[in-house]
Amino acid sequence: MESNFNDSNSNRLSDDLKKIVVSEEELRGIISRMAKEITHDYEGKNLLVCGILKGCFIFMADLVRKIELPAKVSFIKVSSYGAGRESGELKVTEIAGELDNYKGYDILIVDDILDTGNTLCYLEEYLRGKGFASINFCALLDKPSRRNPHCEINVKYTGKQIENEFVVGYGLDFDEKYRNLPFVAAVR
Repeated sequence: MESNFNDSNSNRLSDDLKKIVVSEEELRGIISRMAKEITHDYEGKNLLVCGILKGCFIFMADLVRKIELPAKVSFIKVSSYGAGRESGELKVTEIAGELDNYKGYDILIVDDILDTGNTLCYLEEYLRGKGFASINFCALLDKPSRRNPHCEINVKYTGKQIENEFVVGYGLDFDEKYRNLPFVAAVR
C-alpha cells in the first residue's frame, strides 16, 4: 500500500522523494512474516545469515533479531566494476575469507532489493564451491519487471514486490543518502 506524505514522516522527506512505497508499519509486518518462515524452515539446522553490504544492513539487523534460532552472521560486499553507470564485472569481497569457516552450514544470503538478479546469480555460482549444506536467498524488495531473463535465480523469501521505481530508505541509498529513512520511498 503506497501512501502520500501526509503522515508523521513528512518531516523526514525532501524534494527528492515523491511517495512512500513501504511504510514503517508495513516493514515491521514484512519482517515478522519473513522471520517466522525462516525460523520454521531452518529449525535444527546450522544457519549462517550473510548480508550483502551496504544496502541490507538495516533490514538484516531487524530480521535476525526476529529469527528465533541461534544463527551466525556475516557480511560480504559485491562490487561492480564498469565504466560510468554501466554495470561491469562483479567481484565478491569477504571478510578475510570468513565464509570458508562455515562449511556445512545452511547459508541465507540477505539482500535489500532483487532487481535484475545478476548479483544473486553471480553469488550463487561463487558460493557453490564453498561447501555449504544449502544456499538460499532473501530479499526485502522485488522488482520482477527488471529481471534479467538469462538469470534464473530462486529467491526463497521476498518481502514485497514493487513497481519499477528507484527507491531509497531503510538501507537503500541514492548517492549514499537516505539510508537512514525508517521507510522506503520512491525518488522523483
